[in-house]
Amino acid sequence: MKKMGLALSLMLVGLGAQSKDYNVLDYGAVSDTSRLSTVAIQKAVDACARDGGGRVLVPAGNYKTGTIVLRSHVNLHVAMGATLYGSTSLSDYRPMKSSYVSLRTQTETVQLIYADGEEDIVIDGFGCIDGRGRAFPKLSWNDEGITRPHLLRFIQCRGVVVKDITLRNSGCWMQHYLACDRVRIEDITVFNRNNYNNDALDIDGCHDVVVRGLVADSDDDGITLKSTSPRLCENVRIADCVVSSHCNAVKLGTETNGGFRNINISGIVIKPSEDQREKFFGQWIGSSAISLEIVDGGVLQNVNVSDITVEGTEAPIFVRLGNRGRGYKDGQVISNIGEIDGVHLDNIQIHNAGSMGCSITGLPGHPVRNVWLSNISIHHQGGVGQSDLKEIEQSVADEKEKEYPEATMWGNLPAKGFFIRHAHNVCFDNVRVATAHPDVRPDFVRIDVE
Repeated sequence: MKKMGLALSLMLVGLGAQSKDYNVLDYGAVSDTSRLSTVAIQKAVDACARDGGGRVLVPAGNYKTGTIVLRSHVNLHVAMGATLYGSTSLSDYRPMKSSYVSLRTQTETVQLIYADGEEDIVIDGFGCIDGRGRAFPKLSWNDEGITRPHLLRFIQCRGVVVKDITLRNSGCWMQHYLACDRVRIEDITVFNRNNYNNDALDIDGCHDVVVRGLVADSDDDGITLKSTSPRLCENVRIADCVVSSHCNAVKLGTETNGGFRNINISGIVIKPSEDQREKFFGQWIGSSAISLEIVDGGVLQNVNVSDITVEGTEAPIFVRLGNRGRGYKDGQVISNIGEIDGVHLDNIQIHNAGSMGCSITGLPGHPVRNVWLSNISIHHQGGVGQSDLKEIEQSVADEKEKEYPEATMWGNLPAKGFFIRHAHNVCFDNVRVATAHPDVRPDFVRIDVE
């Protein structure tokens, strides 16, 4: 018994050492949004990492900060009642440069919280991180991360956990995980409607990812998987989320150099935002609920989407194989057209959608292959009359092979249900379409389909 007691005591001592707190107040942070606490918070992070890891505690209060660089084995814990406010001055953000291949240029980027090549990092707590992104005006077309900071950006990290936190008001994308492995995002709340390019979540070329319990409201895309390098986004599970977006609620794309493989998405509620005061991009009720895209030479394989409830969106389901051919390096030419092969969409209920319809489209000689759609109910506004059909035919006559893929790119489609063009082995089972107003279009239109 004495030996067992000694072993238990040693174990508790070890656990205590591992969970040591580094309170940012002890390093000079102040609960005062007129004064910067960047240096103090960074000192706490560095001390924690130097000692082998632990928890950096941000206690209740309001703290102003510029860029914080996380280190391996550090848990940034923003406690209940605490808010980290991003500085509204760009000079308080530390420009960072990564060697990772997918960065199209060598331009330095700015972000509120950053890590590159680190492992076992955690952001948690029931507090809030607010980027105050409205302070950074859009100055050029590709200025995100340059003059408008990301809130979170992790590159080439392994073992990333973000949970229980509230993230608000980024200067551009809220959170960008690039070429990371073993990522877990759980029970977080995101509100991002204060600037252009306000995505809620971007998973980019990552492996072994679990997203669960995300509640997100974003002006731009909601849950977004990307592949801005040859590294595929693969082995991803997304479940039990609520998403509002003016653009695409759940999207695989647009950047698709590598592509997507083994993606499982289920149990998602998609609805319009309750905050309809302003819009930077997209549609008031959202552009699409589900967009699956390959346009830069990559592949999309073994993607399963099920148990989705949709309120609104103009063109709810969009599957697109295009040929934009944008490379991940400056001057790179992508000469091959990618492929979409193996998509299952099941148990999707759509209400109060716009009149455009859904589409599954490839290119001549490059069909979308093996798509199964089952137990799908679509109810939308309808209202397309005979006099509208000529204009619709003229619009879809243009394949728009090189254009940015968007569910609304053709406007109203020839079918009020699904427009399928350049496809092989597309199967429908128990798919129903209803409209609020009379609509002359058929439920399905197939062109170059086997």
